Amino acid sequence: MNSMIKNFKVMAMALACASLLLTGCGASNTAKGTAIGVGGGAAVGAGIGKIAGNTALGAVIGAAVGGATGAIIGKKMDKQKKELEKVLPDDTKVEVVEEEGRAPALRVTFDSGILFATNSSTVSAASKSALRDLARNLEKNPDTDLRIVGHTDNTGRVDYNQSLSERRARSVYDYLLDQGVSSRRMVYEGKGIHQPVASNNTVEGRAQNRRVEVLISANEKMVNDAKREAGER
Repeated sequence: MNSMIKNFKVMAMALACASLLLTGCGASNTAKGTAIGVGGGAAVGAGIGKIAGNTALGAVIGAAVGGATGAIIGKKMDKQKKELEKVLPDDTKVEVVEEEGRAPALRVTFDSGILFATNSSTVSAASKSALRDLARNLEKNPDTDLRIVGHTDNTGRVDYNQSLSERRARSVYDYLLDQGVSSRRMVYEGKGIHQPVASNNTVEGRAQNRRVEVLISANEKMVNDAKREAGER
């Protein structure tokens, strides 16, 4: 009898834990905002473990590479960075991001206030020129993949901000698609309030958190070409 009661308690605890996992109640804010949104019919994330954490590093840099291969890819990314800095607005941030043992990538950060009107997910006429320049650069650098990520500050409801971040990322995706960037290269997702880069307690910090990031990483061809050049497998 005692054994049956004990087994029942164990089963009840297991069911409770499973319920927490399924509803997301036990997940961190970072995990809740990860595998949301799809692009070109493909799921955005390959799993929370891979894409959670740092906005760029965990989400984009998937290819494990040796030091020589990484250096070759890094030179290509640095060259593209300089190209983008010449054509994109001065208030657009372009940076090389890298993690030890992984292929370097680029992160292009657009202020949402530049791309969209307040509470809107329609790409503004003023910002289309910058996105066209980005698309032309991507055409010149075909051996890369893109992840487009929308972010908001924490003003307002969490669910509204999540939806807004997804819609804004989708709008950038759609515009780049219209400019000839292949859907096979792109995915998009929204992170809502869950990955701030500054404090939401100040006007300046909230402005930094309202952003769209275009994360540019080496595709399989670039990685394989760099490995051959470096003499690595």
